[in-house]
Amino acid sequence: MQRVSMADVAARAGVSAQTVSRVVNASPRVDPATRARVEEAMSALGYRMHRAAQALRTGRTRTIGLVVSTLASVGNSRMLQAIAEAASARDYVLTIVTVAGSKDIGDVFARLRDQGVDGAIVLNEATTLARDSVPPAGLRLVVVDSPSDDRFAIVQTDHAAGARAAVAHLLSRGRSTVHHLAGPAESFAAAERERGWREALADAGVAAPRPVRGDWTSRAGHTAGEALAAASAVFVANDQMALGLLRALADAGRRVPEDVAVVGFDDVVDAAEYRPPLTTVRQDFDALGARAVEALVAMIERDAPPAAVTVPASLVVRASA
Repeated sequence: MQRVSMADVAARAGVSAQTVSRVVNASPRVDPATRARVEEAMSALGYRMHRAAQALRTGRTRTIGLVVSTLASVGNSRMLQAIAEAASARDYVLTIVTVAGSKDIGDVFARLRDQGVDGAIVLNEATTLARDSVPPAGLRLVVVDSPSDDRFAIVQTDHAAGARAAVAHLLSRGRSTVHHLAGPAESFAAAERERGWREALADAGVAAPRPVRGDWTSRAGHTAGEALAAASAVFVANDQMALGLLRALADAGRRVPEDVAVVGFDDVVDAAEYRPPLTTVRQDFDALGARAVEALVAMIERDAPPAAVTVPASLVVRASA
């Protein structure tokens, strides 16, 4: 089958090939009505851009990198899906690189630059490595969950506000204090959720119990059950650990929520199917992925300065608290 050309699109849309080229390359020098007509012609004819030729013309490959420490966690896999969908919607290709915690992330950045990516998104636990590195010149970066840093754009959930809402809900149900099953010490998201937990207790005039720390896995939640079995309320830093905790509490003969109220964080797909259905703080992974890609594309295509974006989190009340 013969490849559809720009000339074919131009003929169908009733414009010049140069106008089609401007639309393809996202030039602002096309009025909205003409752009819409050209895009309709592209869709009708099944036009596909020749990426190699476009890269030669524009100096951009329309490829972005995704740097992760692991894809085993539910949060990271959800973010991968959201970023992949957002990139595809903007006609960008995604290339994924995983990096172990002990590896120099500078090598990862250099490899991405050598592959010709236009920019990269760094997820969650890998952000600690990014903050301690010097990114290659010209590699635009968006970091998901990080303290302020002028070197790159930052997109994050309002973890602390979500945690405060969870703790306030537990206290409003008559619990005298709220224990915390925290995430890894090196995680920015875990630290922010712990901060929100402490702030909510301080606002209520309640001393914070010593937190128990886990590694995001349901196994860690189950292991923490022994230390938390006597608690009356627990705010858990993610839903996977909450699942393990629920099992441990059941093994210890503790009823949820009658004896122990439990709130998680993330609102994973299966949270409503836990026993009992889990009250949790919802992260909007689709919005996080879309905003991360949006920020990166703005830097790539418009040379926009790095910006900071915070996505709200919301409490979802179910039967566990």
